[in-house]
Amino acid sequence: MVAQAGGPETPTGSEADGTDEVADLFRALGRQIKVARTRAGMSQKELGDRLGYGEETISSVERGRRTPQPELLLAVDELLECRGLLASAAEDVQRARARRRVRHPEWFKDYARLEGEAVELHYYGALSLPGLLQTEGHARAVFTARRPLLDEETIGQRLTARLDRQEILMRWPPPLVTFTVEESVLQRPIGSRDVHREQLKHLLEVAPLRNVELQVMPTDRSDHPSLGGPFTLLTPKGRPQVGYLEVQNVSRLVTDAEEVRMLAARYGSIRAQALTPRESLALIERLLGNP
Repeated sequence: MVAQAGGPETPTGSEADGTDEVADLFRALGRQIKVARTRAGMSQKELGDRLGYGEETISSVERGRRTPQPELLLAVDELLECRGLLASAAEDVQRARARRRVRHPEWFKDYARLEGEAVELHYYGALSLPGLLQTEGHARAVFTARRPLLDEETIGQRLTARLDRQEILMRWPPPLVTFTVEESVLQRPIGSRDVHREQLKHLLEVAPLRNVELQVMPTDRSDHPSLGGPFTLLTPKGRPQVGYLEVQNVSRLVTDAEEVRMLAARYGSIRAQALTPRESLALIERLLGNP
């Protein structure tokens, strides 16, 4: 299946139904979390550390950029002694998530649906970080720099959709997710030096998750099994593995068994030549300037 991007992307009336109300709910809950955290004298980092979330996640939730997961609401309510104020909203969030239509471009929607159902996901990032790894600041910089230019409303919609996709990493039962990223991708300071540092710190927070493996392909490798660009492999529950290719906003979902087999073999070779997960984390630490 090949889909060409560039067609109309404005949601229809039915797509937009209820999305403003859902966004208002998430922003209101974010503000309540911030008030409770501030009252307790905690920083975003301290709250995240106590609950097992990254600082960037807490920040995005408080600003209404990321969906406040019911599990997070329950944990914050208990830790900060909110007496059920946040816990009582958990069911409302579940219903709001069911109503919400994530505004992906038409050419991306088939993939996004399969990604959400997958039990295994494997990403090769040759030119950019996979969306599931991007911080809010990094993703905003990517969308802002895109040519032709996107309007601010579209940037906001794409940003929210990308951050919502990252819930895949935290759901239960979790999918097995592997990322293999070129070292050159980690060296490019997308957005700014500060945004880049936050992005590298975020990788150090995501990589230790039990269902995640992150590897870096060093630039100094003299042989490379895949110079044809990035790709993704995903296995929906109870269905065969498929591949996904995207370049210059042209996407292709690969379902032919032989083509998928070749992509899988190629990914295995990439991982074999990349740094181990532990070596990869050490490299990211060095890029941050940590001893």
